Amino acid sequence: MSMNFQDYVSKKSQLSVIGLGYVGLPIALELAKKFKVIGFDINPKRVELMRNKIDPSNELDSSAFDGADIYFTANPEELKAASFYIVAVPTPVDDHKVPDLLPLQRASETLGKVLKKGDTVVYESTVYPGCTEEDCVPILERISGLTAYTDFKIGYSPERINPGDTQHTLTKVMKVVSGCDAESLDLIAQIYGAIIEPGVFKAASIKVAEAAKVIENTQRDLNIGLMNELSQIFNKMGINTYDVLEAAGTKWNFLKFQPGLVGGHCIGVDPYYLTYKSIQMGFEPQIILSGRKINDGMSAWVAKKVVQLLLNIDKNPKNCKVLIMGATFKENVSDIRNSKIFDLYKELQEYGVNIDIVDPYAEAEEVLHEYGVKLSKEVGSAYDAVIVAVNHLAYCELDETFFKSISSENGILVDLKNLFKGRIVDLKHWTL
Repeated sequence: MSMNFQDYVSKKSQLSVIGLGYVGLPIALELAKKFKVIGFDINPKRVELMRNKIDPSNELDSSAFDGADIYFTANPEELKAASFYIVAVPTPVDDHKVPDLLPLQRASETLGKVLKKGDTVVYESTVYPGCTEEDCVPILERISGLTAYTDFKIGYSPERINPGDTQHTLTKVMKVVSGCDAESLDLIAQIYGAIIEPGVFKAASIKVAEAAKVIENTQRDLNIGLMNELSQIFNKMGINTYDVLEAAGTKWNFLKFQPGLVGGHCIGVDPYYLTYKSIQMGFEPQIILSGRKINDGMSAWVAKKVVQLLLNIDKNPKNCKVLIMGATFKENVSDIRNSKIFDLYKELQEYGVNIDIVDPYAEAEEVLHEYGVKLSKEVGSAYDAVIVAVNHLAYCELDETFFKSISSENGILVDLKNLFKGRIVDLKHWTL
């Protein structure tokens, strides 16, 4: 239909966003302030919520929907009215750490049925280099009967959404864009450029843009992995890791990463996309996988440490009551996907510990469905150990008086985020 940017500005042509989760909805709503947008999601319940200005992911206020020229639908037929498609579906890994491309493949099948000559498809989902052209394009061609690059154009623009971050929001972060030729790159850059304040960066190719995205989180993963390994070493030495990081951080070029449980749908997942493709091509990555191994093993290490702390004060773990504060994968969000807190929960259960888990953001029903774990409605008392696992704002404001009030005699505060450094006098205080 249209490769002309002005047709979108005048609303003669429409955009569409496929997949309206953490990534898709913010993009759809921002674009809808400038263009006419169709928002598509396969879940009719989510669509109904969005029609009522409710973000199912609990990230956006209802005001984010104001002034947005957007039509929400769960009917794929209605996508035919668009000519520029943005795919923002999840790309998780399965239990064997193998990329699960099913949502991406299904989205491509849906698009294949509505594609017309002159249309443009841009993928945002995190993938390994080559996935867009080698895995998605053949599906689009097979189902549409059209030929990529001549009949329709392809692009890739990796998402940079950071859930819970009110500073680095979508429009404030430069966006990487790529296209299959100069014409498509130009249009894609103009569309995104209309909403991104710092502008766009035109990547050399689709594969380069895919690789750039996957290494952003791989780099963070490795740096956190190093901190986690250091934390284990310094614990053996009886040194506080955060004291060491504070001292080292006085040098201008020291990168200020911290140890912790690495979950979520980005840092704990993206490196596996890169290593999967790498192994497929005959190269066995070592550094990336060793970082993943350390980070994936942190929950077990913390659980073992908590049990040791209990044994050291002559408490039998099987008679102990432990509270875990925080269940989401990061602070101030409701997202529980790939949260390592549940690994910690299960590891402690293996030792026979009795555990309560609370979180002000997580949905109890979702937690039960996803992990088979029951969230406690409220904090109890006489806990032998309290583990502050997520630095939610509400937890940062707590003090020693609170922790003492819910702890048993000789209670231990396990402060994974080092939130209470210098603020705990009487309780035994342990941090990574």
